[in-house]
Amino acid sequence: MEKLVRLQGILKEIGRGAVAFSGGCDSTFLLRVAHDLLGDDVIAITALSPSMADWEREEAEQLAQLIGVKHIWVNTHEMDREEYRDNPPNRCFFCKDELFTIACQEASKMDIGVVMDGTNRDDRKDHRPGSLAAQKHSVRSPLDEAGFTKQEIRDMSKKIGLPTWDKPAIACLASRFPYGVKISTERISKVAQCEAVLRELDFKQFRARFHETILRIEIAPEELDRAMEPEIRKQIVQRCKAAGFLYVTLDLQGYRRGSLNEVLERANA
Repeated sequence: MEKLVRLQGILKEIGRGAVAFSGGCDSTFLLRVAHDLLGDDVIAITALSPSMADWEREEAEQLAQLIGVKHIWVNTHEMDREEYRDNPPNRCFFCKDELFTIACQEASKMDIGVVMDGTNRDDRKDHRPGSLAAQKHSVRSPLDEAGFTKQEIRDMSKKIGLPTWDKPAIACLASRFPYGVKISTERISKVAQCEAVLRELDFKQFRARFHETILRIEIAPEELDRAMEPEIRKQIVQRCKAAGFLYVTLDLQGYRRGSLNEVLERANA
C-alpha cells in the first residue's frame, strides 16, 4: 500500500499526462491508477506498428474502454529506419525513439507535458536499450519511480479487478529475431501467423523465434507436454510450415524471457 501511495503522489505531481499504452500488465495498471486519480487529465497513446499483433491491438482497445480513458492511436514508422531493420542489439532504442517522438508530439498538441511508460523496477535487471530513448524524450516511469516490482503490479492489479493481472508477458514481434537478422514486414507476418496458431491452440506463454528457414518455438515448460500431443503437434507443424518455414522445432528449454539476449551474455562472459 505504501508504494501505491507513493505512485499516486508521483502522478499528482505530473498532473496532465499521457501513458504509452501497450495493453500489457504494467501499462494497464499504470493507466488505471492514473485515470482513477486524475480522470480526463490522463490519456492513453498506443502505436499502430507492424510489430504489434492484431490480437494485441484488439485487447488494448478493449482495456482502454474498460478503464474509460481517452485512447489515441498513432502510426509509427520504425520500419522505415534502416538502423531498426538491421536489428542490432540496441534495436529497441530506435523503436522506442520513434514511439516517444510521435507520442510526445501528440501529447504536446493537447497541452500535455509528460509522457509516461510502464517500466517497473525489475526492468532494470534486463537488457533494455529502449530506456535510453525514454531518457532522451524525458519520458517518466512512475512504476519504477515508486519501486513497484512486476509481481507487486500483478498482485495489485488482481486486487483492483484488472483482467491483466495474470496476462503473460508480451513483447513486440521484432523481438523474435536474433540480433543481426534483418527485419521486414513479410518476416514479421510469418512469425505473427505462427504465434496466432499457438494462441488458437490455447497456449498461454510462448514465442515463435525466427531463424531463417527454421522456426524455434518456445513454450512455457509446464505446457511442453501438451505441445507434444500427437494432434496438437501435427497442427503446429502443418500450420507453421504453411506460414513459410521449412523446419518447425520445439525448444526443450521452454519459454524464458529474453532468450535472444543469451548470445550477448555469452559474448560478455
